[in-house]
Amino acid sequence: MENIYDVIIVGAGPAGLTSAVYSARRQMKTLVIAKSLGGQAALANEVENWPGIENISGFELMNNFKAQADKLKIEFNFNEVLNISKSGDDFVVKTNKDEFKTKSVILSFGLTPRDLGVPGEEKLKGRGVTYCAICDGPLYKGKTVAVVGGGNSALESAEYMSKLAKQVYLLSNSDKFGADPILIEGVQKIENIEVMCFSQIKEIKGENKVESIVVADPRDESKNKEIKLDGVFVEAGHQAKTGWLKGTVDLNDKGEIVTNRDCETSSPGIFAAGDCTDTIYKQIVIASGEGAKAALQAYKYVVAKAGGYMKPDWGKCKTVNGGEEKMKLQ
Repeated sequence: MENIYDVIIVGAGPAGLTSAVYSARRQMKTLVIAKSLGGQAALANEVENWPGIENISGFELMNNFKAQADKLKIEFNFNEVLNISKSGDDFVVKTNKDEFKTKSVILSFGLTPRDLGVPGEEKLKGRGVTYCAICDGPLYKGKTVAVVGGGNSALESAEYMSKLAKQVYLLSNSDKFGADPILIEGVQKIENIEVMCFSQIKEIKGENKVESIVVADPRDESKNKEIKLDGVFVEAGHQAKTGWLKGTVDLNDKGEIVTNRDCETSSPGIFAAGDCTDTIYKQIVIASGEGAKAALQAYKYVVAKAGGYMKPDWGKCKTVNGGEEKMKLQ
């Protein structure tokens, strides 16, 4: 652990990769640790709301992020982070294989959608199985889709998809919805939404894309039927896999990392950005913006530890003796 990084970024989705680019451009010695590249964004078949690009696959967009990071010679380590601990003024980041020392940390590993855990789901992710109606909904104009779930997000997705799709099936395990009453009432009035209570997906079928689902009544699973459709929107909620951070940073009741407007957590030197935080909006462009902000705040923190401070004019700092110079962190 003799090699000390200026910043270690946990996660390689839009927030993490943007943080990496901004950190590297500030000449911070940067390491990105992630289990995989791209996060949820990489699963999107098409992205139509990234500014300046009319249409691009999530996989291609995330590869573009990675190519920019590679051009800046940013280091990557594809493993799982298990623990972050203090070591004097620095931090030790432990993965399932190694340990690394760093002056600051940015947490940007996103949220994990709750899977249905049924046959065909994993195989058809990004090919008809999706977890974001806002992201992928426009791809299903004039088609038939199912929305799975009974909370606000499911009913909001069904209402949104009713404006795009020909037919929407809203599937709930029971006849009780956990959504706001006014939302439930509104959805029940929409003609092209068929609310299917006591309906549970048992299998998603298709070779190269979703073709149908097998639905059963959870009260009697021997009774099932097959529905032909083009897409399945899973709105069973997302989970913040942050249990390993308890005692390190403050978490809210959903397990999301609590941050202020400057992406600072309750632990000085640890910053957070993107969907793993308590920000309301979970979108690629917002995660990227928060990632840039977190990197700048981490830079400011490391500069202060080195005896200077960052002015808001892009990278100059005032040293203790009053002179101005570019801060070199190596």
